[in-house]
Order: sequence, then structure tokens, then C-alpha cells
Amino acid sequence: MHLLDAGVLITAHNTYYPIDRVPEFWDWLVYQGTRDAIKMPREIIEEVLVGKKEDDLLLQWLKDHKATLIFDAMADARIVQEVVSRGYADDLTDQEIEQVGRDPFLIAYAMQHGHCVVTTEVSKPSKQRQNRHVPDVCRDLNVECCGPFALNKKLNFHTGWEPE
Repeated sequence: MHLLDAGVLITAHNTYYPIDRVPEFWDWLVYQGTRDAIKMPREIIEEVLVGKKEDDLLLQWLKDHKATLIFDAMADARIVQEVVSRGYADDLTDQEIEQVGRDPFLIAYAMQHGHCVVTTEVSKPSKQRQNRHVPDVCRDLNVECCGPFALNKKLNFHTGWEPE
């Protein structure tokens, strides 16, 4: 299973796969969700839903398909703490933890369940503490991680795809 970071949907909609211009991509995501090939942790879905305007197409799409896409599990607090401590720093301030956001939950779910994190972030090994990028944290914690185009290739997205 692949666990999507918020940026995967946000970037796809805002750049190369707008919902109203490439609807087959969004149908494909829903299909992959029904097959349990992709999911999104509750914390990440909330991250997308926060701060969006009510007329936002992505917001409406996610509300409509939340039940299909949600990775319905409870985070293990010890694993989330391990991700923060080992992946970012063991002495983050409250302000730094706020800057890290919900990425530790995404990584913790993948770590706990053996899933792959999908993110638009790219590796930046020079970044430290709360500024670390998801691929670098995943690498340090031996969690599989890939970008959205690798996911599309692996799960065979193409325009004109048909459900099996």
C-alpha cells in the first residue's frame, strides 16, 4: 500500500492534473483507493481540508471520496515519537514541532504497517531539525518512499485507463 502526503493531491490539482481538466487521474485515485493500493491517513486528509475555500474543487473531491481514501488506523504514539526523535531531533521545541506538521504521522503509519510514503518533497540532506524533508526522514528510518510519478508508473496510471 502507498500512503499519500497532502502535497501529492495539492500539487497534482494545482499543476499537472487539475480535477476539472484531467478527471481520469482523480477517478484512478479513487479506484486505487477501493483496491487498497493507495490511502491517506486521517491526519493528512485533515491537513488538506484545513484552510481551503468552500468552492475549492480539491476540497470537494476529497470530501466526496474521503471514505474510500482514508487509511483508517490509529497512530501508535510511541512510533510517532520515534519518528520525531530519530527523524527530526529529540529536542524539538513546541514551535519546531508545529513546523514539522503531520508528516511524522504519515511516516509512522508507513513504518508501523510496512507501507510506502508518497510525497512531492525531494531529498535535501542539508536540511536539519524541523526543516528535514520526508524522503530524508524515511531514508534514515528505513521506510520506503517515492514520488508521485513513480507511483503512477508502478500502478500504471495513463490517460484513458480502465478499471480492471
